[in-house]
Amino acid sequence: MTNRKADTQTKRDQEVAAQRPQDSRLTPLAPAEKRTSPRHRLCRTQGAGSDGARPHAPRPDGNCSPGRSQRALETTFPGEGATTAGHEESTKFKNVWTTHSKSPIAYERGRIYFDNYRCCVSSVASEPRKLYEMPKCPKSEKIEDALLWECPVAGIQQTVLLYLAVFRVLPFSLVGIVEINKRIFGNITDATLSHGILIVMYSSGLVRLYSFQAITEQFMQQKLDLGCACRWGGTAGTVGEAPFGIPCNIKITDSPPLLFEVSSLENAFQIGGHPWHYIITPNKKKQKGVFHICALKDNSLAKNGIQEMDCCSLESDWIYFHPDASGRIIHVGPNQIKILKLSEIENNSSQHQISEDFVILANRENKKENLITVTASGRVVKKSFTLLDDDPEQETFKIVDYEDELDLLSVVAVTQIDAEGKAHLDFHCNEYGTLLKSIPLVESWDVTYSHEVYFDRDLVLHIEQKPNRVFSCYVYQMVCDPGEEEGEEEEIPNINC
Repeated sequence: MTNRKADTQTKRDQEVAAQRPQDSRLTPLAPAEKRTSPRHRLCRTQGAGSDGARPHAPRPDGNCSPGRSQRALETTFPGEGATTAGHEESTKFKNVWTTHSKSPIAYERGRIYFDNYRCCVSSVASEPRKLYEMPKCPKSEKIEDALLWECPVAGIQQTVLLYLAVFRVLPFSLVGIVEINKRIFGNITDATLSHGILIVMYSSGLVRLYSFQAITEQFMQQKLDLGCACRWGGTAGTVGEAPFGIPCNIKITDSPPLLFEVSSLENAFQIGGHPWHYIITPNKKKQKGVFHICALKDNSLAKNGIQEMDCCSLESDWIYFHPDASGRIIHVGPNQIKILKLSEIENNSSQHQISEDFVILANRENKKENLITVTASGRVVKKSFTLLDDDPEQETFKIVDYEDELDLLSVVAVTQIDAEGKAHLDFHCNEYGTLLKSIPLVESWDVTYSHEVYFDRDLVLHIEQKPNRVFSCYVYQMVCDPGEEEGEEEEIPNINC
């Protein structure tokens, strides 16, 4: 889900593209959690069939073969139809379109992209409609990605870990390319930039934060403008065009002022809450699944700030600050979703505590399986054991996200029934956690595949990656037509890309 409101902001967070020295591609990195309420897509699960595709920015480059689906999924919000005498109004999400592709399928703001973004299909109308299809590129050219930039950079040195190409989105402009050099930062393993903060990570688990504004003010050698003539190192050319490319104009020659540092297992580190707090896992392997919530100002642990979900599962639980700007925290396990709130301790405004706001539980029963064996003497022995919390035969939470325009929590839960998995998308009240609506998905859900689910007001879109790079897209739309019979066939126009 993406934030439509962000389009009107006068100042947007900087979009960052990272370039490894051995690769000339500049690929945008996803920003960290925002304190505003962005519209995120529901995307977390990535199974064995992922085939290395980037879950947050797939690059379609193949054919699509649309199909059709007739099944209507009818559900009603609590209390619906109570105000109209003799007529019960209902809403349902109908699977209006299904398509398959030999390459990744991308979705953004009501548009579905195929064939390296050459073919664009609108999902906003009552039925999918092709918006445009660009001419095919000659063999000497290739569309790499949306917002992807290919260009040469300055000479590569062995001590350079990577380059970060930084752009402003509105209006689109170049900030510069900054060199991340091990001679300055030490033996770092990765780096990224988000919300004006340069974040560098070390194999030891150490995370350090620097002000990118201070870095540009101190180390920018020359301001560059895309499409403008430039002379660099004795060579003249146009910034952003081959063969000149984009010079590395931000070269850090000394250690910049350190803002903050912390050690965390696998460099996991998040900032959020009111006032500012951060979440880490203590830097020991046996502490995996244990989360500490601490105050940013003095590193003090909040009261009840150690959160550990009591579960036995193959997949780890995950935790993050709620993107609704409430300062709350979402902690997700296989069978429960905890919404935690951060509040001041009574009579001590300088310290804060963590408490449960509400909990969403999976629809399951606590079952114990009995294993029966017979000894050589004929004696029957019964051994009982408890199933894993993420056992596929029990309802398990796979995706949790927030829809800001409707102020809803969106949850995808999956249950393995016989040979196939069945999934449903549930909408919960963001304030109290009450279940408002449940949408069963027609298609089977294999937990070993990679899945993305988008909820955008009256649209639900499910993108699935199967083995051998087979991608499927299922589009559901909300309809309000109680007179339509469920299961009635409807022709869906073919859209060939």
